[in-house]
Amino acid sequence: MSIWEVILAFVVVVLMLVALLANVLVLLCFLYSADIRKQVPGLFILNLTFCNLLMTVSNMPLTLAGIIYESQPGGDQICHVVGFLETFLTTNSMLSMAALSIDRWIAVVFPLSYHSKMRYRDAALILSYTWLHSVSFPIVAASLSWVGFHHLYASCTLYNKRPEDRTQFVIFTGVFHALSFLLSLIVLCFTYLKVLKVARFHCKRIDVITMQTLVLLVDIHPSVRERCLEEQKRRRQRATKKISTFIGTFILCFAPYVITRLVELSSVVHINSHWGIISKCLAYSKVVSDPFVYSLLRHQYRKTWKDIINKILKRSSINSSALTSESHNRNILQLNE
Repeated sequence: MSIWEVILAFVVVVLMLVALLANVLVLLCFLYSADIRKQVPGLFILNLTFCNLLMTVSNMPLTLAGIIYESQPGGDQICHVVGFLETFLTTNSMLSMAALSIDRWIAVVFPLSYHSKMRYRDAALILSYTWLHSVSFPIVAASLSWVGFHHLYASCTLYNKRPEDRTQFVIFTGVFHALSFLLSLIVLCFTYLKVLKVARFHCKRIDVITMQTLVLLVDIHPSVRERCLEEQKRRRQRATKKISTFIGTFILCFAPYVITRLVELSSVVHINSHWGIISKCLAYSKVVSDPFVYSLLRHQYRKTWKDIINKILKRSSINSSALTSESHNRNILQLNE
């Protein structure tokens, strides 16, 4: 193994460990908190977490083995199953992010009719579509034997070994990425930009009320005035930062891999194998960032996992105190004897 391959293998190991820990923590929060389970977005987050966990335990280990041994890990049947899962899970996670953006758009732009437009039944219908959409492409690819080990990415994924099927495979790959990556990106941009527009409108209204209040309160202390103005600035930036994170992480993680897959279809451009694995690692990094972007950094999830930690620590402290008391009583009995 070269130094580059050692570094890439180390990166995949780190991504696996962090992704497993973060997504398991999201799942524990979902199971622990009844409030999270009652919310409709919780279904989309649960589906996204399921995809991320399955990707972590199925695709990442085989990619790690492919980097280390520089060949197909396991037999053809295992590689076909993992390649099928990779196509299905990637598409499903992209569409789940689009579903979450639609939920936020309805909640912010149509707040009064949100509970009638986005019910559990509606969320279940959206999830049914994402599963049907996601499973259709890998079924077609598997039936045409377009799944296998790709040395450029050191992983089991979409791959055509027959030159006579090149035209059909190019069309299939283009349609697949257009209806997964591009469609999800368009939905993300449309919905979150609408959300940002509404958020900025409300910020302007609050700013006007704040400035009118500051003008009326002539005896207000300068430090209080400065804090109010700073809070105004932070309020304007908060929505922009969140939406930039949602769209930015999606583009940063998936775009290099998708562009590489499309450029690869051209026989003119040569792609370095190290770059192929790096683009694959960037796609895997979305599995790591999703728990933080959509769940763990939100107040409700932070409160839930803190409650879980406190409950565990409290139980251990109670057990420890019970053991200490029992030991103390035993020592007294021994002294009395």
